[in-house]
Amino acid sequence: MRVRREVLGDAHVDRAVARTTPFTEGFQDFITRYAWGEIWTRPGLDRRTRSCVTMTAMVALGKMEELEMHVRAALRNGLTEDEIGEVLLQCAVYCGVPAANAAFAVAQRVLAEEKDENGET
Repeated sequence: MRVRREVLGDAHVDRAVARTTPFTEGFQDFITRYAWGEIWTRPGLDRRTRSCVTMTAMVALGKMEELEMHVRAALRNGLTEDEIGEVLLQCAVYCGVPAANAAFAVAQRVLAEEKDENGET
């Protein structure tokens, strides 16, 4: 749960936990233990690299809602706006221009929201 909170932020995790029902409880436990406790904590890749890989997977699969969450996570993991753009540009070649186009729209919105929240112009 510590890594999940560090990568996704307390607000996101608190919302997910609050929405947990008896039906989804097993899944929430699974992703916390497996994705965040086993995979994101492995020493083979740093969190920046894991963010790049995860964003690419979300673009390839067309999972734009998940991409939105992982653009925020990438910023928390130290990626710059330019680096996120480079990941999405790379995706255009290997995942397709339409997927990258949708991803750039999501990322642009998230980056603007983050700037607004941080008082940046």
